[in-house]
Amino acid sequence: MRLLPALLALAAARPSASAESHWCYDIQARASNYTCLGPSQWGGDCQKNSQSPINIVTTKAQVDPDLGPFSFSGYDKKQKWKVQNSGHSVMVLLEDEASIAGGGLAAQYRAVQLHLHWSEELNGGSEHALDGGRFAMEMHIVHEKEKGTSRNEKEAQDSKDEIAVLAFLVEAGSEENDGFQPLVEALSYVPRPEMNTEMKESISLFDLLPKKEKLRHYYRYLGSLTTPDCQEKVVWTVFQERIQLHKDQILTFSQKLYYDKEQKLRMTENVRPLQQQGQRLVFKSQAPGQLLPLPLPALLVPTFTCLTAGFLQ
Repeated sequence: MRLLPALLALAAARPSASAESHWCYDIQARASNYTCLGPSQWGGDCQKNSQSPINIVTTKAQVDPDLGPFSFSGYDKKQKWKVQNSGHSVMVLLEDEASIAGGGLAAQYRAVQLHLHWSEELNGGSEHALDGGRFAMEMHIVHEKEKGTSRNEKEAQDSKDEIAVLAFLVEAGSEENDGFQPLVEALSYVPRPEMNTEMKESISLFDLLPKKEKLRHYYRYLGSLTTPDCQEKVVWTVFQERIQLHKDQILTFSQKLYYDKEQKLRMTENVRPLQQQGQRLVFKSQAPGQLLPLPLPALLVPTFTCLTAGFLQ
């Protein structure tokens, strides 16, 4: 059964009056006009042991030589994407127009949607952390495994990687990010839950991302969706290179979007708290080249020799 309906709803609602049907973020649970269950009370798989997000300790991540470059298909296609306020985030519907392979993945994955997490605090809006540090925002591009593309039958039956999420950390930069601007401008047209619009300008997924050559550096671990039911079936890729948006672009998400149809509670701090890594391993791709491939003294010797020769002439 395809996961598309659940993903498009961010796994939010079930017909029964279960915990999942009333889940919310802490900022909503603290609001006096809300009766919902915050992250510590989420049901489904949310209290299990292989949950996301986590704090990635970069020095403990193990190099995996199989984590090579990704193959991106359709990421360069420019389109006026559909944008939706899901009630928990802003979502861009990708309509199976793009896919990924490689990157150490066991199959090909089709892009379903992307969404973001953010805060008005520029160091509190990402879900994942690197060495304890968090960032202004985090963007997730959610992909679903394509049937029949696994390398072997055993991997095809592995439920731990049915979904592949590419996670991009976002930090405040000094300049406006032109690639993101059509999405930022669309926020004004979807302030309330269940509202939909279309970008006024065509952009590609690559327009939202760091330069392609920077996407070779990333971290990898197995985890879960970060919203209920928190199914533990996600292979996570957290990229080292950050996306940079101007501060005003970042704050627009908190200023234009609301959790409720009455527009009383601004949509911000839509971030799940960090989860325990436990016994899980975090891997990292092998960098194609280091800034200092040789010990510093070895680099300084030829430099010093050239400078000396210049003075002696």
